Amino acid sequence: MMKTIIFAYSLLTFSSIAPCVAEEYSPDTLQAAAVQLMPAAHVAPDPNAISKDTLRLNPKLEWMDRAFKSRLFRATYMGVPLIAGGLIVKHQDTKFRKLRNDFLPHFRRPVDDYMQYLPAVVMVGLKAAGIPSRSSWGRMLLSDMFTVTAMGLTVDGLKRTTQVTRPDGTNRHSFPSGHTATAFMTATMLTKEYGHHSPWVGVGAYSLATATGLMRVANNKHWLSDVMVGAGIGILSTELGYWLADLIMKDKGLNVKDSPEMYAALFRPTPSFLSLTVGFSLPLSHYDIREGEAFETTTGTAIGLEGAWFFSPYLGIGGKASAANLHYIVNGQDAPDNTFKFYTLQAGPYFSLPLSKRWRVGSKLVGGAVFYPPTDINGTPIPRHCGPAFGSGLSTDLQVRSNLSIGTYLDYNVQVPGSKYSHEYIHVLTLGGRASIRF
Repeated sequence: MMKTIIFAYSLLTFSSIAPCVAEEYSPDTLQAAAVQLMPAAHVAPDPNAISKDTLRLNPKLEWMDRAFKSRLFRATYMGVPLIAGGLIVKHQDTKFRKLRNDFLPHFRRPVDDYMQYLPAVVMVGLKAAGIPSRSSWGRMLLSDMFTVTAMGLTVDGLKRTTQVTRPDGTNRHSFPSGHTATAFMTATMLTKEYGHHSPWVGVGAYSLATATGLMRVANNKHWLSDVMVGAGIGILSTELGYWLADLIMKDKGLNVKDSPEMYAALFRPTPSFLSLTVGFSLPLSHYDIREGEAFETTTGTAIGLEGAWFFSPYLGIGGKASAANLHYIVNGQDAPDNTFKFYTLQAGPYFSLPLSKRWRVGSKLVGGAVFYPPTDINGTPIPRHCGPAFGSGLSTDLQVRSNLSIGTYLDYNVQVPGSKYSHEYIHVLTLGGRASIRF
């Protein structure tokens, strides 16, 4: 049951974060939000209000706003990092697969075969129902034709040339994930056509796309790198398809024009957030199992859900729940079942310092509990164990949309020994990336 809860927890987190990737706001929505955030020119300022100027924003970093409003940035700010991240993670695929095997080893559900097409079905259904979209039928179909062609040629070409074996060993067409590429392609199509109506269009579309990618990993059909690269290809293919159609069609059949102002990041005085974190767990020493036996740990993986509510621009309260593992070596030799998994739940004060309208650095001091499920290390049964855990961390975040930021984090945790027979506390450093919804 615990494994199922942890996997569902991760799935819901991914689904809640990815939708903001391509959120688009109408000019009316942007103007209304700007009025709420910025004081009116002819209204006396509230002496108790915290203005942008009082937050010591660094003007040297504001030049990036111009780049973030460009079409090139809007087309590549998520697709390119996803592909680059997938290529980097590729060298650690087996460790992330072990994380999946630890938490949900017997998961088998074919629903991802159908979920990949659902955003496209919704888009066509809305269009057929007469709900206004960005493009006319002809322009939309031309954009989608270019998109599908670009995505299909790219995915098929890479599958044939790379010949990567799937995790379950069924064939050598693992890289990249075609299901994930299709899901993110159709999600981006739907968001482009109807995202101006409401940000919830993107929420639903990218929730389905993210769920599809996670289920490909859970079903043991793809490595994590396959899914990340597939998602990037799906997004970039859609951006390319719509760019080509825009070049050909000009303003013909265009009902809603893109405006750089629609993508301007709105300054948020309080940086409350909900984020998904994925990273590598780095052990800082070796640990005793019991008297006369010791095991060394090597790099593992971690996934978590973190959030905080800020009642001022600098101070808030929040917490983090995570699932992680470490790989270990017993008495100098590899253990047969070489993962040592644990769950943590912590809460405490969070701190934030805005450097500019888009950049923030943060830290935290948290405490809570760690839970070690029963395991077996080199023939030595280790019963379940739990106890206190304390940590701190540093983070940097770049706000790429009014409700979305991406960043990196470095967490340091001190937790009780993994075995009740040991008296040595475990010290773990976790380095990774995160995507956050801002509210």
